[in-house]
Amino acid sequence: MDRRRFFKQAATAGVGAAAATALAAPAIAQESPKINWRLTSSFPKSLNIIFDAANQIAEAVKVATDGKFTIQTFGAGEIVPPLQAADAVANGTVEMAHTCSYYYIGQDPAFALGTAIPFGLNARMTNSWFINGGNDLINEFLAPRGLYALPAGNSGTQMGGWFRKEINTVEDLKGLKMRIAGLAGQVMQKVGITPQQIAAGDVYAALEKGTIDATEFVGPYDDQKLGFVKVAKYYYAPAWWEGGPAMHAFFNLEKFNGLPKSYQQILRNACDSANMSMLGNYDAHNAVALKKLVAEGAVLKAFSREIMDVCFKASQEVYADLSAKSPSFKKIYDHQQAFKKDAYLWAQVAEYSYDTYMMTQQRAGAL
Repeated sequence: MDRRRFFKQAATAGVGAAAATALAAPAIAQESPKINWRLTSSFPKSLNIIFDAANQIAEAVKVATDGKFTIQTFGAGEIVPPLQAADAVANGTVEMAHTCSYYYIGQDPAFALGTAIPFGLNARMTNSWFINGGNDLINEFLAPRGLYALPAGNSGTQMGGWFRKEINTVEDLKGLKMRIAGLAGQVMQKVGITPQQIAAGDVYAALEKGTIDATEFVGPYDDQKLGFVKVAKYYYAPAWWEGGPAMHAFFNLEKFNGLPKSYQQILRNACDSANMSMLGNYDAHNAVALKKLVAEGAVLKAFSREIMDVCFKASQEVYADLSAKSPSFKKIYDHQQAFKKDAYLWAQVAEYSYDTYMMTQQRAGAL
């Protein structure tokens, strides 16, 4: 009798365990569903450091989910025009994009603050601002548009661009047609330049044909790939309009919120990694590319203090005007300005002093 009771209890326990397994399996499967997304980039694949941020995110997500969450990446223009990437995400054409928010300032000037504004933050400060409330404000602004964004790249301070003629004074800027994005175009208008917004793949041809007289893009590594030195030899620094321009991964808000929490965190981690990787790669490659460009005939120049001061004054006038017209711009801009005051206070105490000393050693040949 004892043996019969034992086997009966064992059989009953087995049925219970099987039932529990049957109930648990669907729950586990639901936590890690098979998902396939598409990502459209605003950048051509030839600009490998920028475009590879999208690939890095996709690969990290795939590995972290054992292939259950995959993201197919597309270069600029393969699905939608490069300057319509975020719009494609908002309307559900694709689930995700890798782009610069300042491409969309025609909808609201507040978009500029997600990338860079003239005389704004450098790259390190931009990342610090994002994680200390800045990106929360960006997403508060984006939510009514059906978008959510995570920082996913920064090029560091960019170059001031390629000019077909030498620029020594503010007068030399007047009448020039220049490819320049974001609010910098509005500032440039105040000093006499006619801004043009042209996608990356079309800039060289416009400069070669004389459709434009100057262009800014990124920095030496990308500029060398695009061959600008062949058609405009004067290479200026710095891009006072892009002290630390950020790229974002834009998500369809409904799609992002519909992901399992684990997948959302995996995306955040992947974007964080791509964000730091891009800046590190540009820092590593720009110096080598700059030396090559000079060897190819680039004439390296710095904007005069006169030009910088006039443009700074013009930028403050633009911000005052935009703050009066756009409550969203004013809210985010004021937050960023308050952050910037303390950031530069700290930067000049230690970072600037150290870097300045080390630069004197580099110039003296001690490094």
